[in-house]
Amino acid sequence: MRYAVRKLAFSFAFALAGTAAALSAELGATAGAAQTQDDSLKEFIVANPDCLEFNDQCSFCTVVNGVAECSTPQIACVKQKNRCTKRAGK
Repeated sequence: MRYAVRKLAFSFAFALAGTAAALSAELGATAGAAQTQDDSLKEFIVANPDCLEFNDQCSFCTVVNGVAECSTPQIACVKQKNRCTKRAGK
């Protein structure tokens, strides 16, 4: 009986460790993608200082105090290059 309990405990521990490793890898990949997206938004804002609104056909963004505030991406969109849709003074 003790052997069966020990075997069950080890099986559970290995399953838990595998799940934790997979989750950690997934979260790391998501964080890297978010960082790349934030960097590209900053680069776009610096390159287009007079742009007040822009989009990539998925998310629609407004620039407030030099920071992009974007909508949640739409379902089934095809992401494209950021394009300014409203400039200051126009």
